Amino acid sequence: MAGLDTTGSNPDVSLLYDINGLAEDSPNWFNRIMEYVGEYGLVLTLVLVVVWCWWGARKRGTLDDAASSVAAVVWAPLAAALAVVVNIPIRGFVERPRPFRDHQGLEVLVDGKTDYSFVSDHATLAMAIGAGLFVANRKLGLLGIALAVAEGFCRVFMGVHYPTDVVGGFALGTAVALLLSPLAQAVLTPVLRAVGRSGRAGRLVWAGRGPAGGGAGAVAIAEPRAESAPDERDLAA
Repeated sequence: MAGLDTTGSNPDVSLLYDINGLAEDSPNWFNRIMEYVGEYGLVLTLVLVVVWCWWGARKRGTLDDAASSVAAVVWAPLAAALAVVVNIPIRGFVERPRPFRDHQGLEVLVDGKTDYSFVSDHATLAMAIGAGLFVANRKLGLLGIALAVAEGFCRVFMGVHYPTDVVGGFALGTAVALLLSPLAQAVLTPVLRAVGRSGRAGRLVWAGRGPAGGGAGAVAIAEPRAESAPDERDLAA
């Protein structure tokens, strides 16, 4: 995919210059903020959203509900890590150079990017977390997906990825997070249920009260004691 032209006949390159051109027209302080946000800030924000989602999931009514919900949340970062690993052979197979190596006039905000461009690790990781969160919590999942889209925009704005690198990352992250989610749930839920029944570590899975085996608020109700039949001697008296 090397040697793409800059004349606009290639939509990928044309969109690259349109988005990256915003960096050239922006003040230096704004570009420095975008550099930090695109390289670290949005990923850290996604991690905080995962923590927020986990904090709510562990407050579900019963241990079984909490274990299932926390399993879905835990899968989000695990899916992101797995998707980035899957991307390693993809990058090696495609071997697409970074856009600034083949095209002149780009405003590159991050130095030292010497690896291949397709697909974007940042876009892959961000969308895997967003899609994984969507399975666990619809509202926070939509927030995660929005942050992932912002991450993809930043990577093109910074001049380190083509738009198709980002789209490929979105597709890879979504596929790994959603397709493997049922298997992950089946494996993680019983493990976390067992952790929830343990001592202090159980608070990581379930913040409810009551016996872990019977769910939150389970109260043992004593059966009424049967009154003994009157003794015949008492009746005779």
